[in-house]
Amino acid sequence: MERGSTFRETLATTMKHERRWKSKSSSQTSITSLIMALLSCLACLYVAGRLWQDAENRTLLANLLQKNTGQPPKVLTLEDKLMVLGCKDLERRIVEAEMDLTLAKSQGYLKKQLERGGSSSDKRFLAVIGVFTGFGSRLNRNMYRGSWMPRGDALKKLEDRGVVIRFVIGRSANRGDSLDRNIDEENRRTKDFLILDDHEEAQEESPKKAKFFFSTAVENWDAEFYVKVDDSINLELEGLIETLESRRGQNSAYVGCMKSGDVITEEGRAWYEPDWWKFGDEKSYFRHAATSLLILSKNLARYININSVSLHAFAHDDISVGSWMMGVNATYIDDTRLCCSSSNKDKVCSLA
Repeated sequence: MERGSTFRETLATTMKHERRWKSKSSSQTSITSLIMALLSCLACLYVAGRLWQDAENRTLLANLLQKNTGQPPKVLTLEDKLMVLGCKDLERRIVEAEMDLTLAKSQGYLKKQLERGGSSSDKRFLAVIGVFTGFGSRLNRNMYRGSWMPRGDALKKLEDRGVVIRFVIGRSANRGDSLDRNIDEENRRTKDFLILDDHEEAQEESPKKAKFFFSTAVENWDAEFYVKVDDSINLELEGLIETLESRRGQNSAYVGCMKSGDVITEEGRAWYEPDWWKFGDEKSYFRHAATSLLILSKNLARYININSVSLHAFAHDDISVGSWMMGVNATYIDDTRLCCSSSNKDKVCSLA
């Protein structure tokens, strides 16, 4: 009897604990459900608000279009939205810029071409010949003035024939020093210099000097051709003028003694090229006119003038000019009469 009574008490106690646990579990489940329902309501309210705001924005854009165009509302296209954002004006300016660029290319790479532009003379010349010289080359200059290069009144008469000749030089690194003053004094007497005020005269700056020469010459004289000459050669001037006369009207002409050769990659050697790695695995220069004497037609010189800021200069001026010509539709003309070191009897130049 005692055992039966004890069993019944134990069973009753167990059932009581189970009922308490189930009650607690049911209560926790109800709280979780309430929290989830509240979060769901908040999410629905957020989505509904965003949809309402988007609908308001569309209505506003449609009203603006209707007010500006006088047309009934329609489904907004990308073009409509660009119009609202003011991009139509940008599109118009891009089209105008493309038209200006097309016109510039048809007129020799100039953005705006007047009959004479900013040149210092209204006369049309056959050629501008720039003889590259340096601060230490005074003896060479005097020698050329006494031989192939006219001076004084003879120089002016040559210009009347349509040919301008100038010694080309930059400025000293120490502006206004004795080097600059000596050149200024020499120019006052001879009046045969083209002084590049924005260029620093130095051997390592010769590629930039070529860029400055063509740009400055184009701005000062309107000519058929622009000729770069080293002061280490003698010219047969009449022969050169005859060659230039025979090529009148040849637009995009790049004339010279064409050559190529190996790129020097070892620093310290003569003709070392710091940008040697840009010339490929073969380490060979592209075809280009030799530095002693090269000729560019008017539109090619103008191309250099317009794009001078962005044109890269290599270590040597002839390579630099050749690289600039590769980017345009230049006509390469290999004229053996311009090979100064050759044995050609018809050549118009020789090594001094």
